[in-house]
Amino acid sequence: MKAQGKILKYGDNVDTDVIIPARYLNSFDAKELASHAMVDIDPTFVDRLEPGDIMVAGSNFGCGSSREHAPLALKTAGVSCVIARSFARIFYRNSINIGFPILECPEAADAIEEGDQVEVDFDAGIIRDLTKNTEFKAQPFPEFLQKMIEANGLVNYVNAK
Repeated sequence: MKAQGKILKYGDNVDTDVIIPARYLNSFDAKELASHAMVDIDPTFVDRLEPGDIMVAGSNFGCGSSREHAPLALKTAGVSCVIARSFARIFYRNSINIGFPILECPEAADAIEEGDQVEVDFDAGIIRDLTKNTEFKAQPFPEFLQKMIEANGLVNYVNAK
């Protein structure tokens, strides 16, 4: 499984209240949630995002409340994956549960810049910055988690078995 897109970059401690502000949580419609993704930290996010684009962030991405709406809003908006120095554990688990790939790679998170074109090979854990012609190695997901992501989440994965 691979992804390729342009980078939208953010800093440390991007919390779930910024990823999808609480005032929009009165909707269960994923497309409605996606239309408000990142609005408080970057009002231009949804307008700049093209399907397949990749987010890069610093440490502790997805901290804050445990709402699974946060990874769902990003995935539905068109983000193909998030690369960060580190993730809050509940965001990490919620992402896997909905089939949204995320990778921890401090070196890539530090070196990749806004607007770079990046390709990610999830099976190998390879992150290539095509703009700078550099390559980084992240820990790939174990095979069963790769299958869960490919199935578009835990529920689909279990139902398919």
